[in-house]
Amino acid sequence: MKNIIPSVKGTREFYPEDMVLRQWLYKLIRDVSESFGYQEYDGPFLETLELYAAKSGEELVKEQSFVFQDRGGNEITLRPELTPSLARMVVQRQNTLAFPLRWWSFGPFWRYEKPQKGRTREFFQWNADLIGVDSIQADAEVIALCAAFFQKAGLTKDEVRIYMNDRQLMESELIKLGFALEQHKMIFKLIDRVDKLPEQTWDAYVLEAGLTENQLSALKKIIKNQELWQASEKLTSIFRILDLHGLSAYVSYDPRIIRGLDYYTGVVFEAKDLGENHRAILGGGHYANLVADVGGESLPGVGFAMGDVVFPLVLESHGKLPQLTTTPASLLVTVFDEASLPASIALCNRLREKDILVALYPEADKLGKQFKYADRCGFKGALVIGPDELQKGEVVLKDLATREQVSFPNADLERKVGEWLAAKNGS
Repeated sequence: MKNIIPSVKGTREFYPEDMVLRQWLYKLIRDVSESFGYQEYDGPFLETLELYAAKSGEELVKEQSFVFQDRGGNEITLRPELTPSLARMVVQRQNTLAFPLRWWSFGPFWRYEKPQKGRTREFFQWNADLIGVDSIQADAEVIALCAAFFQKAGLTKDEVRIYMNDRQLMESELIKLGFALEQHKMIFKLIDRVDKLPEQTWDAYVLEAGLTENQLSALKKIIKNQELWQASEKLTSIFRILDLHGLSAYVSYDPRIIRGLDYYTGVVFEAKDLGENHRAILGGGHYANLVADVGGESLPGVGFAMGDVVFPLVLESHGKLPQLTTTPASLLVTVFDEASLPASIALCNRLREKDILVALYPEADKLGKQFKYADRCGFKGALVIGPDELQKGEVVLKDLATREQVSFPNADLERKVGEWLAAKNGS
């Protein structure tokens, strides 16, 4: 064991029990995305650093990206996010695409962060974007998509919450306080840190950034005003639309939500676990200029991203993790002896032709050992066709849960197995 080469720090190994959860999550994401009419796409795993330097923010580019030089001396990075790639893909076919676009993706990403529970350097991420229409309904639809996902996963409004704000509303409040436009970007970064630091530490952080005591006091009043949204026609309209979707209970206003990425220009939102850990689950917002920044005609859009590491932890904390099996096949076909091997293979082939998933034990061995293997792997039943069965033209089906056995004619194999599986599956 001492000689095993360890995996790269922050990466993940997906054993079958991990992989089946990842595939379950992927299907859930696909089902919800497609129910809203979103189409699946993906981009390159490798990108030039220049693509992110344009708009993603200094911290993401300089501190969180895996950057290296290729053999031509170009700076390349493993993708830390997808939105800039999406923007370029849209630009390349901007004159032929039908807008608005509804696109979603689920794939791997990399960020050079300190590994800890709920955070790895390698992760999968769900991205969904609605591009090409600058409407309040578009913002509301994407937020509704997030809420519908939580609902379909079995999480209630008391277990998760989507917190929403509007950068334009915050900008108007900053202008009222006398902050110059060139200061807004810096102040947004300060607000984005408010939940990450103790209050006294954050106060000192703000003062070190150059704000006065009076400005700090005024800023704190804004970010504590939970009723500020009522002054925004945009936010009140979004809540009204979410009501029509029947999902507004999942959404609340929070002036502290600002989002760290620089390309957001309007509504922003984050979903958080309401349990004791208060984990952030997903985040997104409205962007107006991203497509133009990579060479195309300006297009508005709204989207979000959700990593796959935190969400299962949230499900687990609320007792909502699905009960999944790692064994796709329901039946193990045993091999009694070498002479009966052709008959066992024939059983497998006949059932597979009927789309019944089966596995063949890889050698002739004691039936007790084969049944024990089937139990450990989670098979529902085992099929036996030994010398006695061959002579009688029969097959034995053993229920591994009840230990009961039934015999039936080999000619009735497909029908009998199909009926048994339907009864086991409750259909």
